[in-house]
Amino acid sequence: MIDIHCHILPGVDDGPVSIDESLLMAREAVKEGIKTIIATPHHKNNKYENTKNQILEKVRNFNKVLIKENIPLEILPGQENRIYGELIEDFQSEKILTLSNTNYLFIEFPSTHVPRYTEKLLYEIQTLGIIPIIVHPERNGELLKNPDIIYKLVKNGSLTQVTASSIAGYFGKSIQKFSGQLIEHNLTHFIASDAHNISNRTFKMAEAFKLIESAYGVDYTYIFSENSNSLIKGNNIIKEIPEAIRKKKFLGIFQ
Repeated sequence: MIDIHCHILPGVDDGPVSIDESLLMAREAVKEGIKTIIATPHHKNNKYENTKNQILEKVRNFNKVLIKENIPLEILPGQENRIYGELIEDFQSEKILTLSNTNYLFIEFPSTHVPRYTEKLLYEIQTLGIIPIIVHPERNGELLKNPDIIYKLVKNGSLTQVTASSIAGYFGKSIQKFSGQLIEHNLTHFIASDAHNISNRTFKMAEAFKLIESAYGVDYTYIFSENSNSLIKGNNIIKEIPEAIRKKKFLGIFQ
């Protein structure tokens, strides 16, 4: 299993404070069946700044510790970028890091709204040959109220990643339901943990995949697993035609 979104590096953001806490997370990931993690520290979220070269160095150092500790887990470099107006300029000046040095780039919205310039910026990112992946759209207040926004962004070429804990209901019923809607309407392409620790923000990947298989079938779990595998190789991912979310009957755990 591959986890493309995780805050596992020590002392860089609101994830683990120490190397010991990072190692606890690493061991927990292995128990879940995770073999590869993309470390995605927060960047430009009004609290943390982790630039490309800083992350690359910390990933190299942490992989050395994992080998020394005999933990069978590989860490790849990534970055969770809060959307901001100068993002393209910073990308061109080598401050922005794509996921595992591919053409996929994480974009995070503020929790309450979607900035007005979002559509234009995501289009401009794509003109550079970079594919934006919007992280945890199910936890954005404006998207919950107006899912047509995420439909339009996906229709225009952006991808999205839903959090495993959202699917499993740990962020509440409304977010769980919206996660199901995103899956059912082909508006998400990846499932990842967004894990920060082993207590209240842990992996929940195995639980989420079990629930998805139960509600939608094994084909969906295959697509999500295969997409993560394709991403770290820089390959094209599986995309179904997106559909607008309308009020209707929903399936399984997402009722």
